[in-house]
Amino acid sequence: MKDFLALLISAAFMQTAATADAKLNVVATTPDLAAIAREVGGDVVEITTLAKPTEDPHFVDAKPSFIVKLNRANALIEGGAELEAGWLQPLLNGSRNPRIAVGGPGRIVCTQGVALLEVPTTLDRSKGDIHASGNPHYLTDPENAKIVAKHICEAFCKLDDKLCDQFQANLQRFSRRFEERAAEWQRSLAPFAGKSIVSYHNMWPYFARRFGLKADLFLEPKPGIPPTPAHLAGVIALMKAEQIRVVIVEPFQNRRTAEKVAAETGAVVVDVTQYPGGIKGTEGGYIELMDYLVRSIATALERTK
Repeated sequence: MKDFLALLISAAFMQTAATADAKLNVVATTPDLAAIAREVGGDVVEITTLAKPTEDPHFVDAKPSFIVKLNRANALIEGGAELEAGWLQPLLNGSRNPRIAVGGPGRIVCTQGVALLEVPTTLDRSKGDIHASGNPHYLTDPENAKIVAKHICEAFCKLDDKLCDQFQANLQRFSRRFEERAAEWQRSLAPFAGKSIVSYHNMWPYFARRFGLKADLFLEPKPGIPPTPAHLAGVIALMKAEQIRVVIVEPFQNRRTAEKVAAETGAVVVDVTQYPGGIKGTEGGYIELMDYLVRSIATALERTK
């Protein structure tokens, strides 16, 4: 009997220890959010990312296995502004997890505190895939990443107040590294203030505003509408007239189209990504991603002066 009681006590102790040591189980919709969450959460948070870094965030392959991950999650970090509107809600319905439902303690919507650009005054589907809340690609502006990191830290503290000091220390460490690099990012692109770049889809207005560039010419005639010969002819004519010599393209976009436009205009095609791991050299995290973007775009603008 004594041996049996000892076994029960030991088992209870082990279960309690396992619970105490359990990591906060977090699901992030996109790799940029996951990267920032890792900076804040450190080794006491387990992060699962739903979208691949090479995947269009508007059209993520919603696998049934995602439902299981969401069911077990303590928290869900989403970009909001309708970025995930086409695929996330059915997964949430299937997960039946009240912790991450709308209004739940683990639902972390990262638009909080971010001033969104391009909020439409009216909704008109004839203008293409327009987001009612504004342009959702706000993390291409590093200043918005600071806002998101702070918001995630506050949310993590509410979920596990015993670890709040650790989350805040991680945030401060990330912020110090961030500020050191941010000054260099500004210096690198300052000589090209007012220069224009062409993008495939309207994903770069926040980056352009932060660094004094123009990014209002697109290979798509309207958001979400594939390029047409007539539209591309107009883009080529405008690039020639205004001497625009840089076209940026992401992994999930048609690079051949960008190459054809570049060949007609003497431009260079720059491979970019919004997500850590989307392109070789961006795997480290959000800061490494911004290092790559600033360096690549500055190099292209210098080459085409």
